[in-house]
Amino acid sequence: MEQKKLFHKDFTLVVIGQIISLFGNGIVRFALPLFLLNQTGSASLFGIVTALSFVPMIILTPLGGIIADRVNKRNIMVTLDFLTAALMLVLYLMLGKVDLVSLLIITLMFLYGIQGAYQPAVQASMPLLQGKEHLLSANAIINQVNALSGIIAPILGGVLFGLWGITPIVLVGGICFFVSAVMELFIKIPHTRIKAKQGVFNIVKQDFYDSFLFMRKDKPVILKSIGIICAFNLFLSSMLIVSMPVLITLTLGLSDQLYGLSQGALAAGGLVGGILTGVLGKKLNIKKLHLLLLITAGLLLPIAATLWLNLPPLISYFVISASCFFLMCVATMVTVQMLTFIQGETPTQLTGKVLSCVMALSMCAQPLGQAIYGFLFDAFGAAPYFIVIGAAVSSGCIALFSKNIFKNL
Repeated sequence: MEQKKLFHKDFTLVVIGQIISLFGNGIVRFALPLFLLNQTGSASLFGIVTALSFVPMIILTPLGGIIADRVNKRNIMVTLDFLTAALMLVLYLMLGKVDLVSLLIITLMFLYGIQGAYQPAVQASMPLLQGKEHLLSANAIINQVNALSGIIAPILGGVLFGLWGITPIVLVGGICFFVSAVMELFIKIPHTRIKAKQGVFNIVKQDFYDSFLFMRKDKPVILKSIGIICAFNLFLSSMLIVSMPVLITLTLGLSDQLYGLSQGALAAGGLVGGILTGVLGKKLNIKKLHLLLLITAGLLLPIAATLWLNLPPLISYFVISASCFFLMCVATMVTVQMLTFIQGETPTQLTGKVLSCVMALSMCAQPLGQAIYGFLFDAFGAAPYFIVIGAAVSSGCIALFSKNIFKNL
């Protein structure tokens, strides 16, 4: 490959396209569930809709990785952005004319599914766009774009939604996807056509079988670790996804803009956690990972306390936002250490397969948890601190149980 500077034309267009596309996706995925919650006031419906929308992402993330290895990455990005722009147009035309719940479920399922298929294409294009001397920097830039979009999109989405409602969100999102797709038409990504000897679904099935066999026979500690992460996603991650909009907009009666700021704080915690992991480096001991999980469980207690004491709404809001910031920071440190361990223990020819399998399996419990917590917040809406305490105790028990697993890593 001819040596190029880091920000050559094709890579620059990918980065700008990512910024625009991820911003559009972020504000729409933020606003649609919030719109449903505002219209219905039902935590149960909110939990069910977010749970169903998450399922396509679980399925299509590993599938997207396999397709990205066999199809021109530029064409994947262009097609998916144009498809999402068309989806926004259909949503705009259908709002107020068909059943709201069904419309939002279908739209969110498409959005999450498209995102699951889109990101592997972007990641897989990096080695083709950059030489080895720039690859690490290029990946870091793409990851920072993802992290920053997670901060900015909900904040601006909250402002737009709070001031003008859902229509401007849909229009802005559609314009973002269309502009991103047009820009991506001018990207040139080297592609070598690979003739598949079997169908895509058979390939996925075989990849999952190879990955699972490796984890079960050669590295069972990885499979046990996935079980711990699954349990945490069931009890803690799912609770956060459902509780934040319910607690902030319904229980505390605060504005959509403040909810957007809290989501930005959550994403900022993830960004800081990633930076801290890099800074601390070897000082972090993966054998003591259970202590970090215990801290994440403990950070739910201030949220429960502020709800139990019935503090003024703004004070409760700041306690919830701060707790979520630090919780996400610590959780990211756990995730980065686990991914690094798995990458180091997995043979090169299996790394992509095992990581996609790990990601899919670890997310499996989350939709179930979101649906359960939606019903719980409807049933115990008068005393939400009971739910938060239950999540903290359950997560703390899982953290203590994981001690014997992580010490063998």
